[in-house]
Amino acid sequence: MPKIPKNLTDKDMVKNYVEEETIESKLIAAEKKAELIRRAEKLQEPPEPLAKAGFTPELSDRLGKELLALKIELANAGVKNYNFKIKRDGDRITLTVTDKKF
Repeated sequence: MPKIPKNLTDKDMVKNYVEEETIESKLIAAEKKAELIRRAEKLQEPPEPLAKAGFTPELSDRLGKELLALKIELANAGVKNYNFKIKRDGDRITLTVTDKKF
Protein backbone atom coordinates (compact mmCIF):
# COMPACT_ATOMS: atom_id res chain seq x y z
CA MET A 1 0.00 0.00 0.00
CA PRO A 2 1.42 3.41 -0.96
CA LYS A 3 2.29 5.80 1.76
CA ILE A 4 0.19 8.99 1.86
CA PRO A 5 2.03 12.14 2.93
CA LYS A 6 0.63 13.81 6.04
CA ASN A 7 0.47 17.28 4.51
CA LEU A 8 -1.82 16.09 1.66
CA THR A 9 -5.29 17.66 1.84
CA ASP A 10 -8.60 16.51 0.38
CA LYS A 11 -8.29 19.18 -2.31
CA ASP A 12 -4.92 17.83 -3.37
CA MET A 13 -6.37 14.35 -3.71
CA VAL A 14 -9.07 15.39 -6.17
CA LYS A 15 -7.44 18.29 -7.99
CA ASN A 16 -6.62 16.28 -11.15
CA TYR A 17 -9.80 14.21 -11.10
CA VAL A 18 -11.92 14.51 -14.24
CA GLU A 19 -15.43 13.14 -14.08
CA GLU A 20 -16.44 10.99 -17.02
CA GLU A 21 -19.21 12.40 -19.16
CA THR A 22 -22.42 10.41 -18.76
CA ILE A 23 -25.15 9.83 -21.32
CA GLU A 24 -27.43 12.03 -19.22
CA SER A 25 -25.02 14.96 -19.27
CA LYS A 26 -24.55 14.52 -23.04
CA LEU A 27 -28.31 14.58 -23.59
CA ILE A 28 -28.75 17.66 -21.42
CA ALA A 29 -25.98 19.47 -23.31
CA ALA A 30 -27.51 18.49 -26.67
CA GLU A 31 -30.93 19.71 -25.52
CA LYS A 32 -29.51 23.07 -24.44
CA LYS A 33 -27.71 23.44 -27.76
CA ALA A 34 -30.89 22.60 -29.71
CA GLU A 35 -32.86 25.15 -27.68
CA LEU A 36 -30.28 27.86 -28.42
CA ILE A 37 -30.47 27.03 -32.14
CA ARG A 38 -34.30 27.19 -32.05
CA ARG A 39 -34.18 30.59 -30.35
CA ALA A 40 -31.68 31.93 -32.88
CA GLU A 41 -33.79 30.70 -35.80
CA LYS A 42 -36.92 32.27 -34.30
CA LEU A 43 -35.16 35.62 -34.05
CA GLN A 44 -34.18 35.40 -37.73
CA GLU A 45 -37.72 34.64 -38.97
CA PRO A 46 -39.23 37.56 -40.86
CA PRO A 47 -42.23 39.21 -39.19
CA GLU A 48 -45.70 38.41 -40.52
CA PRO A 49 -46.92 40.74 -43.26
CA LEU A 50 -48.71 43.76 -41.91
CA ALA A 51 -51.89 42.85 -43.82
CA LYS A 52 -52.17 39.59 -41.85
CA ALA A 53 -51.39 41.12 -38.46
CA GLY A 54 -55.01 41.03 -37.24
CA PHE A 55 -55.80 37.52 -38.48
CA THR A 56 -55.77 34.78 -35.89
CA PRO A 57 -54.81 31.29 -37.07
CA GLU A 58 -58.44 30.21 -36.58
CA LEU A 59 -59.73 33.07 -38.74
CA SER A 60 -57.16 32.36 -41.46
CA ASP A 61 -58.16 28.69 -41.39
CA ARG A 62 -61.90 29.47 -41.68
CA LEU A 63 -61.31 31.93 -44.51
CA GLY A 64 -59.12 29.42 -46.35
CA LYS A 65 -61.79 26.72 -46.03
CA GLU A 66 -64.52 29.01 -47.34
CA LEU A 67 -62.40 30.09 -50.32
CA LEU A 68 -61.63 26.46 -51.12
CA ALA A 69 -65.33 25.57 -50.95
CA LEU A 70 -66.11 28.46 -53.34
CA LYS A 71 -63.43 27.31 -55.78
CA ILE A 72 -64.82 23.77 -55.71
CA GLU A 73 -68.34 25.07 -56.39
CA LEU A 74 -67.07 27.14 -59.31
CA ALA A 75 -65.21 24.14 -60.75
CA ASN A 76 -68.33 21.96 -60.41
CA ALA A 77 -70.35 24.62 -62.23
CA GLY A 78 -67.80 24.59 -65.07
CA VAL A 79 -66.41 28.06 -64.36
CA LYS A 80 -62.68 27.96 -65.08
CA ASN A 81 -61.66 31.56 -65.81
CA TYR A 82 -62.46 33.90 -62.95
CA ASN A 83 -60.99 36.53 -60.66
CA PHE A 84 -61.92 37.68 -57.22
CA LYS A 85 -62.99 41.29 -56.74
CA ILE A 86 -62.65 42.67 -53.21
CA LYS A 87 -64.69 45.68 -52.13
CA ARG A 88 -64.77 47.43 -48.77
CA ASP A 89 -67.79 49.42 -47.66
CA GLY A 90 -67.42 50.71 -44.11
CA ASP A 91 -66.96 47.71 -41.85
CA ARG A 92 -67.97 45.22 -44.55
CA ILE A 93 -65.66 43.50 -46.99
CA THR A 94 -67.22 41.75 -49.97
CA LEU A 95 -65.53 39.16 -52.16
CA THR A 96 -67.14 38.72 -55.57
CA VAL A 97 -66.30 36.29 -58.38
CA THR A 98 -65.91 38.00 -61.78
CA ASP A 99 -65.11 36.71 -65.26
CA LYS A 100 -61.44 36.68 -66.01
CA LYS A 101 -60.57 39.25 -68.62
CA PHE A 102 -57.82 38.44 -71.09
